[in-house]
Parts: sequence; structure tokens; C-alpha cells
Amino acid sequence: MVLKRLAALLLLVAASMALLSYAGQRWRPEAPDSIVLHGEGSSFLYPQVQAWSEEVRSTYPWLVVNYNPTGSGAGQSAFIKRVVDFAGSDPPLTGEAWERLRGKVVQLPVVIGMVAVVYNVPGVDGLRLNAEVLALIYRGEIEYWDDDAIARLNPTANLPHERIIVVHRSDSSGTTQVFTLYLHKAAPSLWPQELVGKSPDWPVDYTGRGIGGKGNQGVTELVKRNPYSIGYVEYAYAVKEGLSIALLENREGEYVAPSPEAAQEAARNALGSLPDSPDGDWSRGFDSVIYAPGRGSYPLTTWSFLLFYKEYPGPEAEAVRAFIGWINTEGQKRVVEGYVPIPEELRSLNLKAVEMIGVAGG
Repeated sequence: MVLKRLAALLLLVAASMALLSYAGQRWRPEAPDSIVLHGEGSSFLYPQVQAWSEEVRSTYPWLVVNYNPTGSGAGQSAFIKRVVDFAGSDPPLTGEAWERLRGKVVQLPVVIGMVAVVYNVPGVDGLRLNAEVLALIYRGEIEYWDDDAIARLNPTANLPHERIIVVHRSDSSGTTQVFTLYLHKAAPSLWPQELVGKSPDWPVDYTGRGIGGKGNQGVTELVKRNPYSIGYVEYAYAVKEGLSIALLENREGEYVAPSPEAAQEAARNALGSLPDSPDGDWSRGFDSVIYAPGRGSYPLTTWSFLLFYKEYPGPEAEAVRAFIGWINTEGQKRVVEGYVPIPEELRSLNLKAVEMIGVAGG
């Protein structure tokens, strides 16, 4: 009888240890029952983060991720002030901002995105545009859709003699920074450096034909409601709303539509310019994917980043580790239409951040 009781006790201890081992592998806090991570920033990235915030709970039921698409500029500002747990941003921190936070943050490119140039011109499909024409449109110097510069690129199109309504973002926007950087890289004589940024002083606004929309959704709605308009939005928004998308001239002189294959081609040609650590200065080299060389590459391709601190209170630190690990493994299998998974090299680099996240004061 004693031996039977001892055997039962040993079996119970073994089972308990196995359960504790499993719990350690799939960490779950005892109190509170849920841990909430608050983030804000890029509206470009919002559809993907929203999807991840729902899907991650199938692995970590205790992990709640709230994300507010306020724009990259607002997200970075909130992150620097530490009023959020993480930020989404299309461009990384500037070199100056990174220097102030050196050693305290990690920046992770989590998806490849594309900016689509969208238009609402009845009867015109497959519109071709290049950076020179786009720069002149956003400078306000090309006024009508049948302008010779547009007609030369589209000799068979029935272009109307209608004024172009030029739509841009009204908020501080990483999508705008990507778009204006493309114009500067591809047409530097027409789009100078001082017009590159998250909220530039749009020359077209002084003609009365420029209008601003808040977020990618705001630009999308303005283009949909205004015939003869043109704008730029994150590709997922364009696909979801069924907007007409222009083909853009790339560095090789080809006219290319946004597609996963075209984005991957641009990404492959940009990997060599990136930092070798998540806590490095990503302001150097991140833009090599914009107007990248390579046949078939889409010129308005970009990375989209999530920014995290390197120290959090205990439960939050574990939650951030879980979220980063999941995004760069299972999450890359669950990429929303309109985005493209990052290459394996970047997934491995991002996973280094898991070991960099520590407990504040620990």
C-alpha cells in the first residue's frame, strides 16, 4: 500500500512538473489575466497590425494588442514621449532621434509595403506615369489630364481635357515621406530635398487644386468621390476599395504595377544596405528599397516598421517578446493582401530583438 501511494505521488509530481514546463514555454501571466500593449502610428500599416492583433490571440490568448492609426509622425512622437508601448512607422526614426534613444529602442521592418498611385479618370485604364510627370502634377504645373507630358506616356488613352484634382495626405505621414522621397530620387531636379518629408509644403495647394485627406483612408475617400483626381495610398487600401492604379516607371525604364513579385524584387536588391542589428540606426540604408534597381522591381516599394523599447515592466516585457517572436514566425504566414512578407534574412535579424527586450530595473 505504501509503495502504491508513493508511486501515485511520484506520478502526480511528474505531471505537475510537465505542466509547469509547458506553461514556461507558452508563458501566461497569472495576474492580470490579460496584458494589453498599446500602439499607434502608421495608417499604412494599420490593416496588417489589426489582423495580427486578432490572430496572435490564437497562440497567446492573454495578449491584447490595441493599435490606433494616427500616422507615422504622430506615432513616432507618442513613442518618443513614451505614452505608447510601441509605434508603427513607414520610415524608421531619423538619425538624430535614434542618437537620442541609442541603446534604448529596436526598430523592426515587419512587412514589405507598396505605395500605389491611384486615380479616378472615367474611361482610362492602365495609366502610365513616371516621377517627372508626377512631380509636375504635385507642383501644380501640369493642370489638365490631356497635357502633352501625360499623353506622350499614354498615346492610345482617351485622356479628357479636365483639370486634375491633386490629393495628398493632410497629416504627418510616412506614406507621404516614401512618396516624396521617390519623387526626389527619381526626379531630383523637379522635386528637391526640401519637399521630402512627412508633411511637406505642397506646391499644388497654391493653385487651388490640391486637397488633403487624413490617413490613407481619407485620401482613398477623396479620390473615390472626386472624378479626375489623383492620389497616393498604401496598396492594400487601393485593392480593398477597387481604385484604378497607375503603372510607374522604374529605374530600368519599365512600367510596372504593384505586385508581390515586383516588391520582392525591389527588396532583394536592397538587403545589402540595411543595418545588421535591430537596435542599429535604420535611417541609413532603409530607403534603398525605394526606386531600387532591378528588372521588374516596383519603384514605390518600402519597408514598414514597428518600434519597441528595450525595457518594459515585467509582464509587458514578456508580452513584447511574445508579440515580436510571433510576428516574425507565424505572423509572416498571415500577411494581409496588399502587403508582402519580409525575406528570411530580415526575420532572423528581427528575432534577435527578442533577446534584447528586458525588464526595466532588472
